[in-house]
Amino acid sequence: MPEQDPKDSLEAATQATRSLQGLSTELTARVPQLLEAMRSVGTGLELHSTLDRICETAAELAHSRYAAIGVVDEEGAGLSDFVTYGVSDEVAHEIGHRPDGHRGLLGALIHDPVPVRLADLTADPRFAGFPPGHPPMRTFLGVPIRVQGEIFGNLYLAEKDDGGEFNDYDLHMVRVLATEAGIAIGNARLYEAARQRERWIDGSVAVTTALLSGGDADDALSVVAEQARHLAASAAGIVLLPAEEGGLEIVAVSADNPSAQLGVIIGQESPVVTKLLDGEAVFVDDSATDPRMVTMLAHQFGPSMLLPLHSGGRVLGALATPRARGERPFTETERTLATQFASQAALALMMAEAQRDRERLAVYEDRDRIARDLHDLVIQRLFATGMMLESAQRRSVVPEVQTGVGRAVDELDVTIQEIRTAIFALQQEPAEAPSGLRTRVLREINMAAVPLGFKPSHRFLGPVDSLVGELTGKNLIAALREALSNAFRHAEASLIDVVVDATATLPDGRDAVRLSVADDGVGISQGGRRSGLRNLARRAESLGGASWFGPGIGEDGGGTTVVWEAPI
Repeated sequence: MPEQDPKDSLEAATQATRSLQGLSTELTARVPQLLEAMRSVGTGLELHSTLDRICETAAELAHSRYAAIGVVDEEGAGLSDFVTYGVSDEVAHEIGHRPDGHRGLLGALIHDPVPVRLADLTADPRFAGFPPGHPPMRTFLGVPIRVQGEIFGNLYLAEKDDGGEFNDYDLHMVRVLATEAGIAIGNARLYEAARQRERWIDGSVAVTTALLSGGDADDALSVVAEQARHLAASAAGIVLLPAEEGGLEIVAVSADNPSAQLGVIIGQESPVVTKLLDGEAVFVDDSATDPRMVTMLAHQFGPSMLLPLHSGGRVLGALATPRARGERPFTETERTLATQFASQAALALMMAEAQRDRERLAVYEDRDRIARDLHDLVIQRLFATGMMLESAQRRSVVPEVQTGVGRAVDELDVTIQEIRTAIFALQQEPAEAPSGLRTRVLREINMAAVPLGFKPSHRFLGPVDSLVGELTGKNLIAALREALSNAFRHAEASLIDVVVDATATLPDGRDAVRLSVADDGVGISQGGRRSGLRNLARRAESLGGASWFGPGIGEDGGGTTVVWEAPI
């Protein structure tokens, strides 16, 4: 979106304010209040808080009990968001679904965005009734909000505090405020878009680092799924690779219940699979009702993005980011960013594959060299030594010497056979042993060092690799990744300490593994979002463990320590 021209903003505000000239002293007396309201609206850059602030300011300015902003969706056919002021959480819960703008007075204002002032909105022919639990409303004032000349939404006010009707003064004041709101929303959208792109770029860097770290391929694909889920704000992140029998197989999942989806194969008869394998992206508004979604998993989800992982003319697999049922559809910007993310992930996959091929080739070449040396040098020398011993045995007349030399020759023959067996084994394809938990923890720490700018310290207590099972280990790695991500994005820390303790015990006495991630940052704010901490708790509780947080390792307990534990 192009940046708002300050001259255009000033001109729009000036034109809107000119309508105040020549009106009564009552309106003139309210100008200072209007200016203060305009200043308040322009404060801050986060979009949703800006919308909340506009609603509250408009209600105070027009002495209205209720205010709302209906955000028009990208197609201009309905509302993608509805922000309210004056409606309590209990009442909002009782009402249920927020208006979609497809009918009634709100829908009419979407298609005909002009100021509307009504003495009784229930008497208007466009009124379609209130849903159950909705508070009674009579007086109504609606004003469109434009951002850079395009309709962003409408500002609605209802129920004048004194029981009277909204007058011309209210209309003029709210129109001026709506102009300033459009400018503030434009700035907030630019800021939000920049932050969104920054997050997707950081996610691409994390995925590329994971794939090129030379570690376990399954862990790297799990990073792709985890990052995609986080960035797309979806219910799950799913990576699919071509199955041997055709179609696509789910090989990595980031979700609340990943085990129910892992290993599921979507056959070639699926129209979606056909498009994905042809390198085409598929966007679905509702997975549960779309006839193209033929799997048993589809009924769990709503809007979905299904993106091919293709690079260099090859389709390596697919990436799916479904949202829960009832969630908002993906915007055009989110679709574009997700497509770019999938392309970057596919490129990283190809580079990782090429890197593994080079490493495998180097191993093969090294093995061939060792095998040749063993055959051409070691075996030949052992064989020559055996010949010399046999000659000495024949010349000796002492029975004990003949017997001892004979045993030595036999041992040399056995040794030569063992070496030949080793040579044969060196010529076979090396088995890829899975990485241990210790290795995976170190890999996550090294990955986190890139965005952090420093490497977290670490300690291991007890035999971590041998005691911690695969399922618990995978969840511990996901918890470590979440904790390090939170420290990077929110903590502003200069020191992070990671401890993995395989000698811990749960309160009920069961043996456990405990992960602690401590930092010296700013700590967790009282009103801050805690979705990441809730994710950690859900992971631990699903295994019979727990997660919590406490003081950090900064001065006087500054910062945060996140603890995650599960039975082993």
